[in-house]
Amino acid sequence: MRFQSPTPNQRGTYPGVFGLVNSLAFEGELTEAEEKFRRSSNDWYNANFTNPSDEDPTVYDRALNPGAAAWFKRSAAHLIDRVTGYLEILKAHDVPCVRVESSDPGRVIYEDADQVVVVPYETGYASSSS
Repeated sequence: MRFQSPTPNQRGTYPGVFGLVNSLAFEGELTEAEEKFRRSSNDWYNANFTNPSDEDPTVYDRALNPGAAAWFKRSAAHLIDRVTGYLEILKAHDVPCVRVESSDPGRVIYEDADQVVVVPYETGYASSSS
């Protein structure tokens, strides 16, 4: 499962929910309460969720793994449940974000107990979304 923009960015990739909210923050668009939530939630994820780049610095290398994207495993409910606050921020700023689900989203280049990072088979993740 992945939460992402329904449209590609200028690089042809689909930014995920964390990147979308972080972009709003970097642009100075968040309210004080939204920024407080973002910072505390990002800190929580950093403490409770493995950063694939810490395990393999090349995982998001655009030349080696074009379009690489992280997907939650369905079993990672403790991580997925906390995404709701990020989705509320995006909704408040009229930033579209869709949930995409697939049993085979691409070539797996990293895996741990909670996530996989894949290079998509084709652009756009042509799987079901909601």
